[in-house]
Amino acid sequence: MAIEDLDFVKGFCRMCDDGFAQGWHERNGGNLTYLMSTDEVAAARPGFDEPREWVAMGVEDATLAGRFFLSTGSGKYMRNVMDDPAHNIGIVEINETGSAYRIVWGLLDGAKPTSEFPSHYMNHCVRVAADPTNRVIYHSHTPGVIEMSFIVPLEDRAFSRILWQMMTECVVVFPQGVGVVPWMVPGGSDIAYATSKLMAKFPAAVWAHHGLFVSGPDFDTAFGLAHTIEKAAELYIATRAANGGSDKFLNYITDQDLKDTCRDFHVEINPDFVD
Repeated sequence: MAIEDLDFVKGFCRMCDDGFAQGWHERNGGNLTYLMSTDEVAAARPGFDEPREWVAMGVEDATLAGRFFLSTGSGKYMRNVMDDPAHNIGIVEINETGSAYRIVWGLLDGAKPTSEFPSHYMNHCVRVAADPTNRVIYHSHTPGVIEMSFIVPLEDRAFSRILWQMMTECVVVFPQGVGVVPWMVPGGSDIAYATSKLMAKFPAAVWAHHGLFVSGPDFDTAFGLAHTIEKAAELYIATRAANGGSDKFLNYITDQDLKDTCRDFHVEINPDFVD
């Protein structure tokens, strides 16, 4: 079976396409990586190419040393992934120290993994430590979240509370809240370490004025988390605009409402984010 026909590759391509359909991936914006299981590596290995040279990532973490990832390509457009996976995505192997990668399939004609692969790799490492089932890291340019980052304090608690209070299901979907990374130049080790520090505690992190990082055990869960956060952010922007720009709304979901919801849905709310 061709690598493009394997279920996890088809699921990966569909998620890229779904994100583009939402308007979250203008031009070459956004990226996606997936931690392959042992069985998936075995299924894909007959189709591997001759490995290319090792490339230093600028970060180092041995948590996922020797593992394989499916990654979107640097400069590649999400809208093209479904039609031509081999040119737009690829499988990379991590070296024994967790400091470099090499391409073993796809990313044809000299393409490379996303320039934000170091951030993805570090986020995978900390999310697997927090939740061994985690497999997906997804970065999207979600408009509502970006808009919020211009008018809301760039603080984990402030951002999380607003999102929780905009839509009832939010506190159930991400009861830990979200982390917030202040604006930083993307693609380097500094933002990789800053983001991974937050994602050790949160399943999602906002990049101020840039977008959203989310994690999950599978494509549906990760995409659903991004979709929920972005919808709540859009509701906040729309509600504030309808309220003349003021954030003093007539009605609220209260802290007690949030606690009661978590109680009934058997999830644990982040106690630092409620009074």
